[in-house]
Amino acid sequence: MKKVALVFALAVFVPSLVLAWLAVRSLRDQEFVLQRQQSLLYQAVTDTLAGQAKSLVADRQREFGLRVEQMLANNSASEVARSFDEKLRANWPLAEVGFAVTASGDIVAPAAATVNLEGQTFRAENSAWIANRDSAEVYSKSKNGMDAPAPMSETSFAADPSIASRKQEAPAMKSQNLYTSGQKISKAKAPQYRSVAPQQKSDELSLKDVRETRAQVQQQVSKITPAEAEFRDLVGEASEGTIARFVDNKLKILFWHRSPQDSRYIFGAQLALPKLSGELDEVTQQLEPALREEICVAVLDDNAKPVALSQKNFKANWKHPFVATEIGEELPHWEVAAYLLNPDQLTQSARTLKLTLGLLIAVLVLAIGIGSWLIVSDLNRQLTLARQKTDFVSNVSHELKTPLTSIRMFSELLAEQRVNDPVKQRSYLNIITAETARLTRLINNVLDFSRMEGGEKKYNFRDCDLVALVRETAESYRPHLENNGFKLECTLPSSPLPVRADTDAIAQVIVNLLSNAEKYSDSRKEIEIQVSQRDGPLPCAEVKVLDRGLGVPRGSEEKIFEKFYRAHDSLSSGIQGSGLGLTLARQIARAHGGDVAYEFRAGGGSCFCLRLPFTRS
Repeated sequence: MKKVALVFALAVFVPSLVLAWLAVRSLRDQEFVLQRQQSLLYQAVTDTLAGQAKSLVADRQREFGLRVEQMLANNSASEVARSFDEKLRANWPLAEVGFAVTASGDIVAPAAATVNLEGQTFRAENSAWIANRDSAEVYSKSKNGMDAPAPMSETSFAADPSIASRKQEAPAMKSQNLYTSGQKISKAKAPQYRSVAPQQKSDELSLKDVRETRAQVQQQVSKITPAEAEFRDLVGEASEGTIARFVDNKLKILFWHRSPQDSRYIFGAQLALPKLSGELDEVTQQLEPALREEICVAVLDDNAKPVALSQKNFKANWKHPFVATEIGEELPHWEVAAYLLNPDQLTQSARTLKLTLGLLIAVLVLAIGIGSWLIVSDLNRQLTLARQKTDFVSNVSHELKTPLTSIRMFSELLAEQRVNDPVKQRSYLNIITAETARLTRLINNVLDFSRMEGGEKKYNFRDCDLVALVRETAESYRPHLENNGFKLECTLPSSPLPVRADTDAIAQVIVNLLSNAEKYSDSRKEIEIQVSQRDGPLPCAEVKVLDRGLGVPRGSEEKIFEKFYRAHDSLSSGIQGSGLGLTLARQIARAHGGDVAYEFRAGGGSCFCLRLPFTRS
């Protein structure tokens, strides 16, 4: 039957679980595939628009360089530098401040005496950094055939003697092997985090069972990180570039250009971000008409605030777009983000299908599981019961055969008058009497168990003294124990303990407990009976039968009260018994409103306790 249960589990239940798991995984994957397809589509849109935003900034960088070259075409670099701020702001609306710097780090424009507020602020914020007296955290892209700043030559910033004395710092910095955004500048800062958390990336990670906290942190790390550098390190020998830095948490975008006509001056412009945002609005309007009904594209600044929208008056949780793409070093921590116009439309059908099929799968798996459990449990119960019945038949056959053999042998000896010694004759008669009593107990146990199982057992309850009942039963069983070499001690109280019970049934319980102690005793043949009053919330009378025998194995303290169960196999160990004595004892005790329990006895052996409620007055 074990094989049948195992085959059933392997052939039915396990394959059902595997199929259910595959079905659930398929449902989950279908939703994921749908979301993934939409994610890839919209991610391609934001990537494209982010690239266009970068191209727009690059176009304005080239435009700025052309304007500088046009100014230098008819005038010397020194003349252009002195009035560069006023002329650039007048001719190029995108410039908030125009600046000119010498190779030594002196700011020529805007002039120190300028009345322009933006110019004064620019000098206050950048004079120490441009003069190379201080370093700043910057995001930089230079153009000299490569994005990284070129190493300083000995002629760079040659007019500044302090620079010449520190010209070996660049190689020292290179040896640190620190990078920022692919550039080798100076100290690389700790990773910075994006101001937005794209929803689709979080969903994708949860579907892959990645730990949520770690996954979110991983996705929030920005690919754009600053580096600490001085102005001269950024410029190097490059011809032009873009520098972004945050001053008082406000983004400043600087274009710079060094003309090949005169490398003594570096011309630059600080951009007016509101006007640049207006041009970025044109980028968002390039969204395809088919996609305008599904998403809204926004350009977000470093605070996750929209500066350009493809659909005016659109509102959303700006920090949680569906997908987003960082623009790059030109506009650090600015992102092109896509938001779903109807977030529920994408997953509504998939969720409905998933819920319906998921419930169907769950019901089927539950039905299979319950049915399998019931079948396997019943098989296991039937197997256990069959084994116990087989053991019971073997035990009872053995129990019947042994005393019958003794009775037959000694009765034949006496009947044939082969023994003439009166002492031996009396001994043989005692053996016959003991074996007859043993057979009677065994048969009574079997009959009582049969009546209890059929609900036919009836009790004759009456008021009695438990102390007197225990004393009488022990004294009647004492000769049998003493003939077998046992020492029986009784500790009884002087006052009676009134209980309402069937005296024959309670006597049978005590005899069963004494017989159990006798059978499982080891070399120390000591049995003790203690009668006392048990105090507690529900006081009761208690009878303890203690022995110094084999004890009950760990884990079998309750199993020994099950029908047919024996902690020690009788056939292999030679211990008599049918496996019904303790079962009957507990059933009788519980029928009287009490119980029989096992307790571990210190020093070895067992302690069985019969507890009966007192007679209600």
